[in-house]
Amino acid sequence: MAKVLVIGAGGVGSVATWKCAQAESVFDEVMLASRNEEKCKQIVSKIKRPVRTAQVDADNVPQLVELLKSYKPDVVLNVALPYQDLHIMDACLEAGCHYVDTANYEPLDEAHFEYSWQWAYQDRFKEKGLTALLGSGFDPGVTNVFTAWAMKNHFDTIDELDIIDANAADNGHPFATNFNPEINIREVTSKGKYYKDGQFIETQPMEFSRVFDFPAGIGPKKMYLLWHEELESLTKFLAPKGLKEARFWMTFSDNYLKHLDVLQNVGMTRIDPVMYNGVEIIPLQFLKKLLPDPATLGPKTVGKTCIGCYIKGKKDGKDRKYYIYNVCDHQECYKELGSQAISYTTGVPAMIGAMMVATGKWSGAGVFNMEQFDPAPFMEQLPIYGLPWVEEFID
Repeated sequence: MAKVLVIGAGGVGSVATWKCAQAESVFDEVMLASRNEEKCKQIVSKIKRPVRTAQVDADNVPQLVELLKSYKPDVVLNVALPYQDLHIMDACLEAGCHYVDTANYEPLDEAHFEYSWQWAYQDRFKEKGLTALLGSGFDPGVTNVFTAWAMKNHFDTIDELDIIDANAADNGHPFATNFNPEINIREVTSKGKYYKDGQFIETQPMEFSRVFDFPAGIGPKKMYLLWHEELESLTKFLAPKGLKEARFWMTFSDNYLKHLDVLQNVGMTRIDPVMYNGVEIIPLQFLKKLLPDPATLGPKTVGKTCIGCYIKGKKDGKDRKYYIYNVCDHQECYKELGSQAISYTTGVPAMIGAMMVATGKWSGAGVFNMEQFDPAPFMEQLPIYGLPWVEEFID
């Protein structure tokens, strides 16, 4: 039995806390903490099992350490903002707690996504005998595990990896992001990158697109090449096994892209400070305040997500094509937890990652990415907690 502390009371934090509470055989105590404890209380009031709450500023390391030493969690599940990853890792080291997150660190003043800052903690976690598990969401997260599963069971070598993410849904708003608006827009407006023949090649935002025919009635959707952090770790750990090309694709509606283009043109997506009426503001943070909170989109969001990996490689000397994916229905997620599917597909794997660490199914001293561990126990838990997966061999 283990104690888990969830930090972050947004849509993902809500789902992760619910799922931790459901895993009674693993987590005998659950706490949800954020800067706004009232939000935590609103979330846990709907959970049948008792869950504790606390107020904590994730940017304040001494305050984090005080909470961790008081509550003494076995594992800290960080679903706060990526800017706060290093602060929470510092606190875990000082308090002696295992660490799990869903997204890699990025600096507040630059839309720059890479694992270098967190990988630099390797020796410190190793010396303390603690585990830090990075990127335990869906993408990154499940997509890493899907790839490791394919490598373990279906391929001798993987030549090409395409991670494919579709959100085929309507939320009833003219423009709304399906996860944190600030993080979403920073990610989408950044330059893209893909991996080929041992190096990353940079692209302009939305420069490359293709149409993919998604399963489960979703059908053909146009998707765009982006940079996503799992490419960095997957290429690092799979390149020695023959990986030659890796890409990440995500679908966007024409309506979303039209609004985003206008917002960029008028400067609302800027992350540098500007003066307004004698006050310094960040335009993107101001825009975030105007846009719908993704945690409130559940009632109106209709449609499905489909996220998976399309892989080409060789098995026993023969070419093989393979597609593994999950389909998640927004309204089914709302019926279960009052959540839309984006929060659900991130919150469930976040809990399972914490479960893997808490139970010792995944163990080791240091900083790890998902694909470094045996995928089998994680894959076993996905359908149990609401994310069934499908695998197809393509002729």
